[in-house]
Amino acid sequence: MNREKYLQMRNALMTEAQNLLNEGKFEEMKAKKAEIEKLDSDFEAIATEQANLAALENKAVPYNPENSAVNPIGAKVVGTTEQDNSKVDYETVFAKVALKRPLNNAEIEVYNKYNPENAYTHNTTNTEIMIPETVIAGIMKEAVELHPILGDVRKLGIKGIVKFVKHTGIVAGDAKYYTESQVVEDEENTFGEIVLGGHELSKSVTVSWKLQEMAVSDFIPFIQEELGERIGAAKAHAIVRGNGTDQPTGIITALKAQTLTPQIKTYATTPGYSDLTAAMAKIASEFAGGVKFYVNTSTLWNNLANLLDGQNRPIFIPDPTSGGVGRIFGKVVEVEDALLDGEILLGNSAKGYIVNTQEQMRLVTEQHAKARTTDFVAYEVNDGNVLAEKAFALIEKAAG
Repeated sequence: MNREKYLQMRNALMTEAQNLLNEGKFEEMKAKKAEIEKLDSDFEAIATEQANLAALENKAVPYNPENSAVNPIGAKVVGTTEQDNSKVDYETVFAKVALKRPLNNAEIEVYNKYNPENAYTHNTTNTEIMIPETVIAGIMKEAVELHPILGDVRKLGIKGIVKFVKHTGIVAGDAKYYTESQVVEDEENTFGEIVLGGHELSKSVTVSWKLQEMAVSDFIPFIQEELGERIGAAKAHAIVRGNGTDQPTGIITALKAQTLTPQIKTYATTPGYSDLTAAMAKIASEFAGGVKFYVNTSTLWNNLANLLDGQNRPIFIPDPTSGGVGRIFGKVVEVEDALLDGEILLGNSAKGYIVNTQEQMRLVTEQHAKARTTDFVAYEVNDGNVLAEKAFALIEKAAG
């Protein structure tokens, strides 16, 4: 299977999956998504074997007549083929290109497989390069350690605009008791629509030329730590309070956009025990099982850790072994610094919020000769929105 045929098959399957999703046929869409994933896996396996075959061209063992079982008289060695026993993997290729190190033929093959739109040239100035999935996983691991809400939300990786049907209520015909003579009402539902487009997220890391001389093996953990911290903060901010215009729509933004803001509980000076119970009551029962508390460090130790129940017992139980930093009402408490001081967000993020990544993370390098620095600029295209407001509740200080 060549790349052109692969892309034709993949685009056709993506169109079918999108149509099924638009029609609300979620089970059929999942089956089609599995077909796409298998096609991707099969093509990647074929491409990898092609790269491995290309790599064998550089691994021929040189012929030595002295070691041959048949030693022809007068034989003369006129040249040898350099043996390359190095393992060719995309992580190493990615790091070498980013650090402006030359690639051998086998590494060029691997580079071109992952970056078909940007074939390798020896002039790699300001090169755009796909970040390996393993490196992205490391970046996100760093990000989730600092911003746990990133690991809790539901995530997709579908190219193009994605639409979701959102059930907003039952106007008439909900389940109820009837007398024998009454006619059962037809159910009348109201639906909304969530459209996930794409917003470009970008972060830059500036490195001196001196530091850029680091070993290739040191570059991966360096870039994971740097981008994990910076991209993590931007993504978490968007999920919590993104404006929905040039950013994803944040949870708090969606809750405040509701008429009469039914999912928000306010307090006068400091949050109390009754505020937490009132907020828990706002979560729909179908989401209650997966609810977590999200607060920043200041709110945790200045407010939640000091709250007492009606019998003067602390309601916050430190317990880092169960995930998060502790529990309240048996629910995990996470430290999420995307929240402001005094804000307490309750939510089932896995069922209440969705993020779709249209374009996987890429890296562009830009050289600055006078300053003797290089910018490593990472960017990806994603969008996110709230699937169900009743999966969340916000406690905040009243205005004024």
